[in-house]
Amino acid sequence: MKHNTMQKPAFRLAFCAAVAALETVLMLLTGLVRVGTYAVPCLAGMLTVAVVLEYGCKWAFGVYGVAAVLSFFVSGDKEAVVLFALLFGYYPILKNILERHISQKVILWIVKYALFNAAAVGSFFIATLLLAVPAEEFTLFGVYVPYVFLLIGNVFFWLYDRSIGVFVQFYVQRLRGAMFGKK
Repeated sequence: MKHNTMQKPAFRLAFCAAVAALETVLMLLTGLVRVGTYAVPCLAGMLTVAVVLEYGCKWAFGVYGVAAVLSFFVSGDKEAVVLFALLFGYYPILKNILERHISQKVILWIVKYALFNAAAVGSFFIATLLLAVPAEEFTLFGVYVPYVFLLIGNVFFWLYDRSIGVFVQFYVQRLRGAMFGKK
């Protein structure tokens, strides 16, 4: 049986290492833009989709782990690293698993939102208590409003979940063929 390039172990390792490195570089850039704390971890996590589709969840979790650890050392924005580590880095992998195993849409979304809210609240406490992120980070027009941020975060999470689905389609239809000659 003839293996194509994508199935060779060295290529798989190189591909996964390249994705982890790209995620880490993105996390390094979090401090350059004001919304980088939130947008960059989402974008970095979305890159894991390619690993999920090509090599499965086991390899994708490895990529996520490497990127999360390296990001901790290279990123100046520790709040972004916490968001990446506690949710956005592994969510595309978990989304794949959940959608394959939970067929009822209502239950699926309850699980997804429970996960997001637990991660968001956990990220808030880690950021404020362990990383000493100032309260000003959670103020809007001078009013301390972490609950408003959580509400906005839930809307954003829905958009993030949907955008992962769009990226999967784009990857399969456009990028996969361009990168690997595969349809």
